[in-house]
Amino acid sequence: MGEAKRRKEQGLPPKQKKNKKKEENSNSFNSLFKGPRLGLYLGAAFVIYLIYDVIHYYTRG
Repeated sequence: MGEAKRRKEQGLPPKQKKNKKKEENSNSFNSLFKGPRLGLYLGAAFVIYLIYDVIHYYTRG
């Protein structure tokens, strides 16, 4: 508690705790952009589209 003693000796008030307010948004669209899952979803969608496209290309003719 070195800093607390120093502040007391100098007549300074104790440090205030920082209150971090988190904005709670229950929007599911915003939750897609919080984290690395968006790249996974886009990659999976792209691979599924490529498989679909290859199947259609070879079945037509």
